[in-house]
Amino acid sequence: MYLYNSATHKKEPFTTHTPGHVEMYTCGPTVYHFAHIGNLRSYIMEDALEKYLRYEGYDVNRVMNITDVGHLSGDSDAGEDKMLVGARREHKTVMEIAKFYTDAFFDDCRKLNIKTPDTVQPATGLIPEFITMVEGLLDRGYAYVAGGNVYFDTSKLTRYHIFFDHDEADLEVGVREGVEEDRNKRNKNDFVLWFTKSKFEDQALKWDSPWGVGYPGWHIECSAISLKYNGEYLDLHCGGIDNAFPHHTNEIAQSESYLGHPWCPQWFHVHHLNTPEGKMSKSKGKTLILTTLEEEGYDPLSYRFFCLQSHYRKALVFTWENLDNAAGAYRKLIARVAALDPGDGEVDGAVLEEYRRKFTDAVGNDLNTSLGITAVYDALKAGTNDATRLAIIGDYDRVLSLSLLEKAAVKREEEARSRQTASTSGGFTVEGEGDPEIDAIVLRRAQAKKEKDFALADRLRDDLKARGIELTDIPNGAKWKRI
Repeated sequence: MYLYNSATHKKEPFTTHTPGHVEMYTCGPTVYHFAHIGNLRSYIMEDALEKYLRYEGYDVNRVMNITDVGHLSGDSDAGEDKMLVGARREHKTVMEIAKFYTDAFFDDCRKLNIKTPDTVQPATGLIPEFITMVEGLLDRGYAYVAGGNVYFDTSKLTRYHIFFDHDEADLEVGVREGVEEDRNKRNKNDFVLWFTKSKFEDQALKWDSPWGVGYPGWHIECSAISLKYNGEYLDLHCGGIDNAFPHHTNEIAQSESYLGHPWCPQWFHVHHLNTPEGKMSKSKGKTLILTTLEEEGYDPLSYRFFCLQSHYRKALVFTWENLDNAAGAYRKLIARVAALDPGDGEVDGAVLEEYRRKFTDAVGNDLNTSLGITAVYDALKAGTNDATRLAIIGDYDRVLSLSLLEKAAVKREEEARSRQTASTSGGFTVEGEGDPEIDAIVLRRAQAKKEKDFALADRLRDDLKARGIELTDIPNGAKWKRI
C-alpha cells in the first residue's frame, strides 16, 4: 500500500514498526456540540483507512480520544474551554454536556457504518498520566513554569514546524486575529501543558497537580493517551487537516522530547468539507449535522457514498444538489445490486481473487476510495455469474461499508411483496407491497366506488396519499406503492 505522508509531503510505501501490525491513533471529537458533517467526513475516511488496512491483512489497534476538557476556543491557548462554553449555553454541567454529545457522536458513527475504535479514552479519565508526562518534560528540560502554568519550550527543538513551512511573521503574537499575547511565554510558539487558576477562575473541571489546582492543555492529552494504549512507537496518526498546526505539531514536539526517539513516522490528514461560501465551521456558524440530512429525507449512507466518491486529500464541496446526485447514484447502485440473483451459480474463487487484486491496486494507491466505488460498478459488469458478482461486491464492501448487500436484499424482498396480490370475491385485484392494512383500504375504496359513494372513495384515496401511498387504477383492480 502507498499512502501520502503529511510529514514528508510525498506518497510512500506504508510500513510499520512491527511487521503485520498497525498502531493507529485518531484524534476524536471535542464533545461540546454535535459533530458537523465536515467533522464526520474525516471519521468516514479514517474508518475506510482502518478497514482497508484490515482488508490487506494487517492487525490494527486503533485508539481515539474524547476531548472533554482543555480544548480552548482559540486552539492556541486562547479563549475559554469549549466544554464550559457548551455547558453555559445549555444550562447543564460539563459532564452532562460531554455524555450527551459523546452519545450523539457515536450514534452518528453507527448510522454511517463507522467502526468504533478498539480503545476510546475520554481525557478526564487519564489526568494522572498527563501529569506524569508534564513532569517528565520538566525533568528533561523541555518545559518551564511561568505564571502558575507549565509551558513547553519550543526553543529546545531543532525543528518545530513539521507539516508546513510557515512564514515566521504569520505566527507573530497579535498578527493572528483573536490570539491574545501570553506574556508568560518565553517564545511565541511555546504552548501550555498544564493550566492553573491563573488562566481564568471559572474553569469547571480542575485537578490537584504539583503546580497547583488546574487542568491539562489540549495537546498533552493525545500524546499521553497514545503512549498508554499504542505504546512508544505509533505507526499512523490521523486527523483533519486543520489539526496539523498547532495540535499535531505540538504532539510531535512533546512526544519525541519525552521519549527521546522518533514517535510517529506516518501522518494522514483529511481535507476540509466546504460549502460554496467556505470551510464548514462551528465557530463561524456554518454547520450541518447528520440529523439535518435525515430530516431532509437522506439515508446517512448516501452521505458516506458522497464522501467516498472524492479523494481524502481534496477539499470536498457540499451543496444540496451534489448530495442529491450522490443519493440518486447510491439508490441506483443498490437497485443494480438487487437485480443480481444470489442463486445464479456458485462463487468462482479465481474470479473473486482476480477482482480482489484489482481493488487493492486501486484503493491501495493512497486510499483512492473513488476508484473503489468505480470497482463496484466494474464488478456489476464482470463476465461471470451473479453469485460471484455479489461475492465481489460484498468483499469490496468490507472497506466501503455501504451496506450494499444488505440493502439489496431488502429491496428484493420489497419487490417480491409488491408482486403479491389480494382479491375480492368479485374479482377486484389489489397489487401492492403486501401490507394487509393498505390492501384493506384499497378494497374499501373499490367497494365505495361500486356503491357510487364517490365522496368516501375520494376520502380514502386522500387518506392513502397522506400516508405516502400512490394509488393507480388498473383494469379490474388497483395498484399501490409507497413513494
